[in-house]
Amino acid sequence: MSGTMNLTLNIWRQANATAAGAMHRYELAGVSEDMSFLEMLDVLNEQLNANGEEPVAFDSDCREGICGMCGLMINGQAHGPEVTTTCQLHMRSFKDGDEITVEPWRADPFPVVKDLVVDRSAFDRMIQNGGFISANTGSAPDAHAAPVEKKLADLAFDVATCIGCGACVAACPNGSASLFLGAKITHLGSLPQGQPERDTRVVSMVGQHDAEGFGGCTNIGECAAACPKEIPLDVISRLNKDLRTAMAKGY
Repeated sequence: MSGTMNLTLNIWRQANATAAGAMHRYELAGVSEDMSFLEMLDVLNEQLNANGEEPVAFDSDCREGICGMCGLMINGQAHGPEVTTTCQLHMRSFKDGDEITVEPWRADPFPVVKDLVVDRSAFDRMIQNGGFISANTGSAPDAHAAPVEKKLADLAFDVATCIGCGACVAACPNGSASLFLGAKITHLGSLPQGQPERDTRVVSMVGQHDAEGFGGCTNIGECAAACPKEIPLDVISRLNKDLRTAMAKGY
């Protein structure tokens, strides 16, 4: 039989993007160790609703660790104490009597919408500025028309697992999105289909990264440590190499 626990929750509450926010303290009893962290927040919201209080707003969608929408700072760690997404974090990672602090992502380019919900459309604008491969319309090419070396195919597949959750930004003292950007650049730059736009892509995406207000990378490594998909730090080196190459060509 699974155990239960009583918890003290310190949660950031903020009515909207322009309102002043503050931490609010809640006591929650009878939390099952088999609950996910988001299920625990659901239980808290049921309690708040029953008491006529405003429930805590937080983001989620798939709850299967593949969309990245659920990201939260938990006790100062992006996604919490395990290498996984917040929705896949289970309460067995905590113990009875714990005090847990829950905050939204900490980054100026991710403004708070309400409570724990942030606007991550800065990532979307970076993708719109080159994080894709252009293709002519018409019939689909044969699947084997452009062979890809297995080593490069494996690399592209591994870095394509980035879900754009933003944990790398939230964990970085500089608020840099270099790991996210490096994953996208490495993914497309490893494939033959990504070569025609390789130089313009990296220059455009880095320019948008800076325009959004993300900080610069100083190789601290907190981004890779916090990444739930374990994107390696060396994608940032690949990003920098592609950028230097493009700039040397005059892009």
